[in-house]
Amino acid sequence: MTLDLLRFTTAGSVDDGKSTLIGRLLYDSKQVFEDQLEHVAEASERRGGEGTFDLALLTDGLRAEREQGITIDVAYRYFATTKRRFIIADCPGHRQYTRNMVTGASTADVSVVLIDARRGVLEQSKRHAFISALLGIPQMVVAINKMDLVDYSRERYEELIAEFAGFAEKLSGVKDIVYIPMSALNGDNVVDRSTAMPWYEGPVLLDHLEQVEVAYDHPGERPARFPVQWVIRPANGNGADYRGYAGQLASGALRRGDEVAILPGSGRTRIAAIDTYDGELEEAMAPMSLTLRLEDELDISRGELICHPDEAPVVARELEADVCWMDDELLRPGSRYLLKHTSRSATAIIDEVEDLVDVHTLERVPSPGEMGLNDIGRVHLRTSVPLAFDPYTSNRRTGSFILIDESSNRTVGAGMIATAP
Repeated sequence: MTLDLLRFTTAGSVDDGKSTLIGRLLYDSKQVFEDQLEHVAEASERRGGEGTFDLALLTDGLRAEREQGITIDVAYRYFATTKRRFIIADCPGHRQYTRNMVTGASTADVSVVLIDARRGVLEQSKRHAFISALLGIPQMVVAINKMDLVDYSRERYEELIAEFAGFAEKLSGVKDIVYIPMSALNGDNVVDRSTAMPWYEGPVLLDHLEQVEVAYDHPGERPARFPVQWVIRPANGNGADYRGYAGQLASGALRRGDEVAILPGSGRTRIAAIDTYDGELEEAMAPMSLTLRLEDELDISRGELICHPDEAPVVARELEADVCWMDDELLRPGSRYLLKHTSRSATAIIDEVEDLVDVHTLERVPSPGEMGLNDIGRVHLRTSVPLAFDPYTSNRRTGSFILIDESSNRTVGAGMIATAP
């Protein structure tokens, strides 16, 4: 039996204990090899003296990268228990690396937001929580860490819950928030239940992650969306009549014989066959990779989208989107970028920056007409060719895009489509 997979992201302010928390999860769930433990023990003693053991060293390769001048990126960790497989996206806490948090959280099912029990709910904690909600992550865990440094105070824990809950009332898209008091350093309520906090009766972190429902955004439950990535026509003379359209089914299901529409054009046909590496299928479900053969010869190229005619997405050249800006250069009206949406590329021109989000209040405030690094706001833009898209709240896969600087090839923005204006 194949265990199901949970993707979760850890985020918070600098020194909230993310690396120690992940190290504790791996260590207490017995996911660390003996040679790794020996290496960490030796490194810990060099840093802190005999008898010390720094769990953060199990994961904190980013610190060494930073010392070498290498760009800090998201670190992915993999582990499994008897109940579930896990992928952890460990995001940097520094404000200037908010863009990395957007990358790490974009495919997550659960967001774990750490709060230092001494320092409370800081700006970066709010920023990460808001981005998690904006990205449509349905489940959130608020890990109130370092409870050992506030004497495991129930009053402090409840005070922080009240503070965060007041902020979280304005978060849209988060279906459930669970609060867990813990000490990652000492292992309280991470894998094992804490004896220092008998007043806490909720789940420990690992138990919650093993049991949390992850089917809120199952791609198979959405209307069928198949972006064409490649047109296959053999060039060696074998199978000269073969024409297939290859890609990954972004959502929904397709069956042999289904009537389909090709967008942004207006062609219609039926599916003649569904080819995969293992042979033909009668039905394919997202997120399978496959090749479609169609009954009629149509002019279809990379970037077009195949769907059921009665469940078609929006087709437009103008759209409104919430954009997380990731570049030092300002985004201004009139700016031109390369836009990548599913398998389609287009040129995009910014018409207007409508507003910005205040991460403290989550209120939308009038824009000064531009966006700077780490700003989040509503943007109106036009594309050089029509896009077939869904609102991000309906389909994360066809409702998202990235903006790329054409001269430097840097990814400068991540967008979540709201609607066509």
